[in-house]
Amino acid sequence: MNVMPGLWSERADAAETAVMSRHVRRLWALPGTALGVVGWPAARRERIFGTWHYWWQAHLIDLAVDAAEREATSRRRRRVVRLTRTHRIRNLTGWTNDYFDDMAWLGLALERAQRHLYVDHRSALDTIAGELSDAWKPEQGGGIPWRRRDDFFNAPANGPAALLLARAGKVWRAQEMGDWIDETLVDPETGLVLDGIRKGVHDRAVYSYSQGVTLGLETELAVQLGDSRHRERVHRLVEAVDDNLTERSVISGGGGGDGGLFNGILARYLAMVATTLPVQDNDDVRARNTAARIVLASADAAWENRLQVEELPLFGEDWTRQARLPDFGAAIAQFSHGSVRGSAIAERDLSVQLGGWMLMEAAHAVAAERAAKPATT
Repeated sequence: MNVMPGLWSERADAAETAVMSRHVRRLWALPGTALGVVGWPAARRERIFGTWHYWWQAHLIDLAVDAAEREATSRRRRRVVRLTRTHRIRNLTGWTNDYFDDMAWLGLALERAQRHLYVDHRSALDTIAGELSDAWKPEQGGGIPWRRRDDFFNAPANGPAALLLARAGKVWRAQEMGDWIDETLVDPETGLVLDGIRKGVHDRAVYSYSQGVTLGLETELAVQLGDSRHRERVHRLVEAVDDNLTERSVISGGGGGDGGLFNGILARYLAMVATTLPVQDNDDVRARNTAARIVLASADAAWENRLQVEELPLFGEDWTRQARLPDFGAAIAQFSHGSVRGSAIAERDLSVQLGGWMLMEAAHAVAAERAAKPATT
């Protein structure tokens, strides 16, 4: 596995340039705006932002913050400002919508932009954090619900929401949410986090990003609170991911539509484990090393299996297989029942390319930390 941070920085730069050149455009020709076109090659409805997918754009902002944090430039900071401003304009109703997972992802991106780049989002963060905190429904079996007026309580909403609340100063509510996930959604057989629960009945689907957000939350709580139970949960979940969701240390599976982001999110938070989990015993070291191994092996595989199109990478939906070149003829991604189904050739979806870029940034973060302080074996 390659642990040279300079090389991963170059690859992250290439992924950033690919997304910006193929996908990011002005919104409705308005000056000072920037938003991600959700497909490439794009259909007309996508080019005019009739389709835009709130939570994909939140991750675009988060990745723009990654790039600026990795190598700060005034251009990158301006880009973050433009992306966040444009998100609010296109959303029409302000910062919020009906989906608590969407709002949590945007809140995480805005909080990181404020913390790392000093972009003032205090009002937006107060609004989003207030919505998420008020959505807590223990009397109904939650957790917070997936969306307003719904009785489905799931990890994809509670994980990022709790992580944001921890960073926004509501750490005790975040810990309650982490405890709820651990008590309610962890499969005792595999140790993996199940999707969610409705009226006492589990949806037993296992999604890679549910593992990722739970790892991020428990690592954040371990850092802030020093309670050993949070570190122990990280140990168990990293091991479960390694045993069940990887092949030769590479995160397995993939997809388009919303699923194009799932593995990248897992990689982001495995990198958080690898770089920030407090080290108090050998189990902490083991979890950090395992997380680092998965991130770097996955990034090597994704890079090896990319296509080069006009000298820029196009990542595959499945990092273990050769990427495919999208065209105008295949079916495009569609929003249905609260989620986005992937394009026939998933590589055209912005989500897939954001997932690849996210993996390159994760690999750089891990390699930089390893180079600065080599891991104990």
